[in-house]
Amino acid sequence: MKAVIPVVVIKDATDTVKTLEALRAGGINRAEITFRTACAEEAIRTGCAAFPDMEIGAGTVINAAQAKRAAEAGARFIVSPGFAEDVAEFCAERGMTYYPGCVTPTEIMRALAHGLNVVKFFPAAEYGGIATMKALSAPFPQVRFIPTGGVSLANLKEYLDFDKVYAVGGSFMMKGDITANCKEIMKICES
Repeated sequence: MKAVIPVVVIKDATDTVKTLEALRAGGINRAEITFRTACAEEAIRTGCAAFPDMEIGAGTVINAAQAKRAAEAGARFIVSPGFAEDVAEFCAERGMTYYPGCVTPTEIMRALAHGLNVVKFFPAAEYGGIATMKALSAPFPQVRFIPTGGVSLANLKEYLDFDKVYAVGGSFMMKGDITANCKEIMKICES
C-alpha cells in the first residue's frame, strides 16, 4: 500500500500530541510537520518523544540550518518545496531521507545528481498533476513522485493508481475531523 504523508502545520506546540493522536486513530502513522511556524522544532521534538514509532519528518525546510534543527529535534525525513543543494548535502552526510520539490526536468536532474530518485511534485495541481508526472516519467523512468498540492479525497485514488507515485502528500486530511478523514483515506488506499 502506498503512503499518504499528512502535511501538518502546528501553530501551538501544545496541539502536537492531540493532532498526531488524531492521525494515528485514523490509521496514518506518519506526519510531515512544517517549518512554517515558530514552534515547528518544538512540535517535532514533542511528537517524536510522544510517538517514537511514528514516522515524523520536517517539511517546508529551505536551508541546511533548518534541516539541522529538524534532525536534532528527531525528524526522520526532510521535505522541501524546492531543491536545496545544502539540504541535500546535509541529509546525505546524516544518512537522512530528503524529498526535494522538483517539477522541471532540470530540477529532477539536479536531484538525480545528488543520488535522489524520489521527489516531491509541488504544487501538483498547478504543474499539471498526473499528466505532467507521466510526461516526466518518460525521460526519467527511475524517478518516483510525491504529489502534494491540490490533492483531495476526490482525486486521491487517481494519484495513488499511477505507478510512479511513491506517496501522496497534503493537508487535505487536516481540515475538519482528522480521524474520520484518515479513515476515509485508508479505505481509498486499500481499494
